[in-house]
Amino acid sequence: MSVLAAWVSWGQETCTQCHEEGKKIDPTAGAHAAVSCGTCHEKHEEYPHAANLAKPVCANCHVDVAGEHANGVHGLARARGDEGAPDCGTCHGSAHEALKPRTQAFRGAVPATCGMCHDEVAKQYVSSVHGRALEQGIPQAPLCTDCHGDHAIQKHTISTSPVNAGHIRETCGRCHGDLRLARKFGLPADRVLSFDASFHGLAAKGGSQTVANCASCHGVHNILPSSDKNSTVNAANLPTTCGHCHAGAGERFAIGSVHLPEGRDESAALRWVRQFYIVAIPLVIGLMLLHNGGDWVRKAIRMRFSAHPPAVFEREDEIRMLGFERVQHALLGSSFIILAWTGFALKYPDQFWAVPLTMWEKSWPVRSYVHRGAAIVFTVVSIMHLASLIVSPELRRHWMSLLPRRADITEGSRRFLYNLGVLSAPPPRSPHSYVEKAEYWAVVWGAAVMILSGAMLFANNLVMRWWPKEALDIATSVHYYEAVLATLAIVVWHFYFAIFDPDVYPMDTAWLTGKSKKKSK
Repeated sequence: MSVLAAWVSWGQETCTQCHEEGKKIDPTAGAHAAVSCGTCHEKHEEYPHAANLAKPVCANCHVDVAGEHANGVHGLARARGDEGAPDCGTCHGSAHEALKPRTQAFRGAVPATCGMCHDEVAKQYVSSVHGRALEQGIPQAPLCTDCHGDHAIQKHTISTSPVNAGHIRETCGRCHGDLRLARKFGLPADRVLSFDASFHGLAAKGGSQTVANCASCHGVHNILPSSDKNSTVNAANLPTTCGHCHAGAGERFAIGSVHLPEGRDESAALRWVRQFYIVAIPLVIGLMLLHNGGDWVRKAIRMRFSAHPPAVFEREDEIRMLGFERVQHALLGSSFIILAWTGFALKYPDQFWAVPLTMWEKSWPVRSYVHRGAAIVFTVVSIMHLASLIVSPELRRHWMSLLPRRADITEGSRRFLYNLGVLSAPPPRSPHSYVEKAEYWAVVWGAAVMILSGAMLFANNLVMRWWPKEALDIATSVHYYEAVLATLAIVVWHFYFAIFDPDVYPMDTAWLTGKSKKKSK
């Protein structure tokens, strides 16, 4: 026995000869088992004891804890004059009976202790999956203090509260994101990750206070396993649960899996979409980089070492873009850039370029409003373009030059081989060549896909009412991957031929003046 333990034991034995309270201290589980009587009861070592000695105050030793309690909901209530609000003794009992907080005896008593005031909440907790686990003696089972905190308990409306909407994911993730606990108790290990990848998780990460979080679907204190018929996430109850935000969800089709970890538990259609783009994006962009990289090298060598400047094959009086087409281009280009910025800000809210949008998210969803506004402009411009081809013969005749021809395949393949160094002589290039045609029809295809998938995401309530949730999952995947492909194609293909192509650098002025000068080789 150490000197300290011997001193404590001697002091307790001496004091308990007269004071029975000292015998209530549990020598193994008592919080103050290692504390001598004189530590708290100052001047009691003098006998007979002096009159009117002050009773011990917990804050004398537990300064930090006392400060936390004073700033918590219970301490603030007592400061307002509510003597019924819990103090140290209400939750811990007397100093002699207080147990070590980490013992199973103490943890097992927490729900009943909190239930003295919060009886209805305690009943819900006891019957929940967490309460049942605690009843079975599982020490890792979460209880009131694990979620709400120990002493600095705050209302869920306070932004710093662990049960505030902005912190629910982190609070639940302490257990459900722990791989060791998942393996030990057979819990799904990917629930936090799949939530983070969903719209709900991305919006929450961006600062949204209204988007659904863990508690919105699983409940707060009444959390039950999905196999329980009373669970809010039971398959039969999902239409009601999801219907709180998505009116009519699941009326015609079963909602199906909500957590969709990539590669597992996803439908065949969703897997095909993802695999298609995973192959298509690097393949298409890679070929563009090879084509344009070779083109730039060829032209750079020609401009550096050729004694004769290349001939200009565009006539100075030829109109490449009519006035109305230039207006469409300006609106389409600006709306596309805004859409890319605001769309990727949802996926990557922590990046510096996303901060101007996400910094307002807690009070005003700026990113969402700007994104949808740009989407409306983009859609209107697409409709304008289609309408102009119907009503204007001049625009229609100009558009005819962009129709694909069989010769485009030959021209494009020969130019690609030339850029790679396979052919020594440059093939001729048409005024409206495969370059412009590939770009135009890629925009048409991309616009149709993005407008359709974006409309489904915008009208998500309508989609979930009439179609399976899988349709929305597919639209989400298509919208993201198509945005990646379109953005990279604009940067690699369009920006090259409009800006970085040595024949037009520093800029092809057709989008401003309608005229362009391009060289023959």
